[in-house]
Amino acid sequence: MSVIERLNQDMKQAMKDKATLKLSVIRMVKAAITNEQINKGGTLSEDEELTILTRELKQRRESLHEFEKAGREDLASKTKEEIEVLTAYLPAQLSEDDIRQIVREAVAASGASSKKEMGKVMGLIMPKVKGKADGNLVQRIVSEELPS
Repeated sequence: MSVIERLNQDMKQAMKDKATLKLSVIRMVKAAITNEQINKGGTLSEDEELTILTRELKQRRESLHEFEKAGREDLASKTKEEIEVLTAYLPAQLSEDDIRQIVREAVAASGASSKKEMGKVMGLIMPKVKGKADGNLVQRIVSEELPS
């Protein structure tokens, strides 16, 4: 079942359950996907839908960080709930050890020998972990694995 089909089913269920927050998050994601379909001029692949979900999740995580920094617990708690809803549509996240193993394989495959070649390594890793790992975590692990 595609992401959009799951969103449609869950939207109906959220309406029945009167889950307003979940319903609003699903509607926002569906709108983002629909806008992307209009821009592309056709249907999106699973990978493209996953990219949109990841982007929405990243935006919420950044907002959460800003709300917590500003001491706005009311907005932070709402954003945490939105993150939980979005996370349910993403594939299972890789553990840090799994990411580290992928990074080591990519470093060996690319022949990178310093942090200056980080972009080359990231280019090999990101397609493998798309939607399964946070980009900031991957970047941190790559910088730890590459010598200065």
